[in-house]
Amino acid sequence: MTGTGRGGALRRAVRDGLRAAQVALVIGRVLGPAAATALGHRIVGQRRKAAHVLYLATPTLLTRLGPTFVKAGQVLATRRDVLPAELCDELAALHDDVPAIPSTDTTGALREAYGDDLDTLFADIERTPVAAGSIAGVHRARDTEGRTVALKIRRPGIARLMDRDLRLIRRGAALAARLPAFAGLPVTEIVGNMCDAVAGQVDFRAEADALERMRRNLSGVARVWVPAVRRDLCRDTVLAMEFIEGLDGSAHTVAPVLRKKFAESALISIYRMLFVDGFVHCDLHPGNLNFTRSGQVVVLDAGFSIQLSDRLRRLFAEFFLNMAVGRGRRCAEIVVESAAGVGRDADVEGFLDRMTDLVRRNHGLPAREFSLVGFATEMFELQRAHGVHAAPELIFPLLSLLVIEGAIRELHPDIDFQETAKPVINRGLWGTPQTAAGRSW
Repeated sequence: MTGTGRGGALRRAVRDGLRAAQVALVIGRVLGPAAATALGHRIVGQRRKAAHVLYLATPTLLTRLGPTFVKAGQVLATRRDVLPAELCDELAALHDDVPAIPSTDTTGALREAYGDDLDTLFADIERTPVAAGSIAGVHRARDTEGRTVALKIRRPGIARLMDRDLRLIRRGAALAARLPAFAGLPVTEIVGNMCDAVAGQVDFRAEADALERMRRNLSGVARVWVPAVRRDLCRDTVLAMEFIEGLDGSAHTVAPVLRKKFAESALISIYRMLFVDGFVHCDLHPGNLNFTRSGQVVVLDAGFSIQLSDRLRRLFAEFFLNMAVGRGRRCAEIVVESAAGVGRDADVEGFLDRMTDLVRRNHGLPAREFSLVGFATEMFELQRAHGVHAAPELIFPLLSLLVIEGAIRELHPDIDFQETAKPVINRGLWGTPQTAAGRSW
């Protein structure tokens, strides 16, 4: 190793050590009082109250630790297969509650990204963002031909900060995996997948690829609009795309008939991702699923997307098809076949029996009475109780569907999730993505 290399490694180690000390200090300040209260509850036998106190403190802790930990918490909120539902509910409430990038920093970031081309590419860039998050801010701009553009500008220094924090998180997971309390749990795998998901949201080149791919895949779904990427204006730290006017996250101002069409298009889009293409947007919270008054469903922000293997895509489709027709035993077998692992003391037969019963109880329920969230939550509880660990490649896509269930129900309370899935599943299992792409859904 050269002197420069040794010096660079030493500086990184020092920075990592300082950040680790800072993280430990914040953990002590936030969790210390909560842990003392929780211990008091445990002493008197109130285990659930003790857990509740710690769950309530977790979002505050992650917020104070910074954007990397907030993003990590948002991803972990989807892991209802391994984390208690109450903790996931608390984590799901985490928001990127951060101020906009200062205009001087925005100007500096743009100048660094475009250099001398900045003034020749853009006629105007608004310094006040239309949206601000922990990783980036979105600004309206106008190119020299008069076209309106959305510029997603990465916060200066965020990539280095997240890289350092993710290293610490991975090391912490490796240590935690050795503790008896986590025996049998794939801790390093869960945390590794989480870190990969968080890191991917900083890679704007990859997100541009994902947006273009999603735009192609969903081009045949009626009323669905994925913004076109402006490759000529993209840079490593800036993602440029067409600007879509008049976005509405609720669609409550439009006619009931149009709301139903919105719900159907949004649901078919997710099914298309899951069952036909296998390329899934895993972060379709209300901020990334919008509507326009002219009648389109708009899908944004593909930074957290997953490609299913063809085997897992087909197993996923087969699971939903068997659920829709009431074949509970086959659903249970698919969960076991696709599992990331089975614990040493796993009760596979018990899981198969209970899972079969879960499908039987939910099959044929009226649309208003069937809850996908309720079904998945009970399935995850059965997996944890019986030592069957689901593959993260299936969990993240499934949770993408759970995230939008509430929004779809608000738009169309009578929509039938199982019946709507059947024609898309059939094309996914017995057609090909290429032949399905040209069809209108």
